[in-house]
Amino acid sequence: MDTDAHVSNAVEQGRICALAAQGQRDLAKRAAAYPELFSGAPFDGALFSNIALAIAFGAPWCTVEELRVTNRAVLWGFALDWQVDYLAKSRLEIDRLVESSLAVVDGATPAPDDALGRFLAELCAELAAAPAYPRLHATWRAAVHRTVTAMAVEWDWKSARQDLNGTLPTFDEYLANADNLACTVVNVAHWIHTGDEQTHRLLPELITASDEVQRVLRLVNDLGTYRRDLEWGDLNAIMLVADRAEVEQRIDALVQRCRDLLAPLTGSCPRQATYLARQIGFSSGFYRSTDFWGAR
Repeated sequence: MDTDAHVSNAVEQGRICALAAQGQRDLAKRAAAYPELFSGAPFDGALFSNIALAIAFGAPWCTVEELRVTNRAVLWGFALDWQVDYLAKSRLEIDRLVESSLAVVDGATPAPDDALGRFLAELCAELAAAPAYPRLHATWRAAVHRTVTAMAVEWDWKSARQDLNGTLPTFDEYLANADNLACTVVNVAHWIHTGDEQTHRLLPELITASDEVQRVLRLVNDLGTYRRDLEWGDLNAIMLVADRAEVEQRIDALVQRCRDLLAPLTGSCPRQATYLARQIGFSSGFYRSTDFWGAR
């Protein structure tokens, strides 16, 4: 047994967990500042810990300061998801969420009673401190637009599921709407905030690869949360296929596609290619035994 190697690995893992612990404390503070958004039972301490761990293990070379925006972007995605999936009662409410989110990204001041908008405005203000933000604002806006729109589409599908005459999406349509996972939008925020000039120059290629990773994570998530989705009334890929094996086979094909997309980036943008690959690895291990949300 190579004791030194085990000690070295444990030291590195301990350092990453410390990075996550500091991120968790920041998330808990932000959640406490927005009780209208985060007072529900699913927003428990484990959720904040899980977010911070996922981000720390995805980019262990970053500092606490560098990962703060990334962590908060994930928390915004969870807040948006909760508002759309469980609190909104009409399509009009969904449309208002989409419109107000895009208005905030464009610089509008959210209404005092718009807690989600105020949290997003805070996130945008932090991103705006990055020197490259003015020229990358359109990229950020596009990522937010895709996310809020995808969640609105998912709301329509869930409504259709509750209607005996409603039509559910096909498996391919569902997978094409993977922006509802809010993975790529977080990655865009991360790259704007922490990326160097090369990262920013290669953002289109990185986003293409991120979208494929996002599809993998969408399906890995679904495999791990099927029972919970049944209980909560959520849509899940397994509901759209004849056999769970079809989802597993699609994951294998998508992972290979990710490898193909990441291969050229490992030479030109190695750290960000590693970041995306580690997202797949972390989620594949994580969802084998748990998921992010707390009790409903």
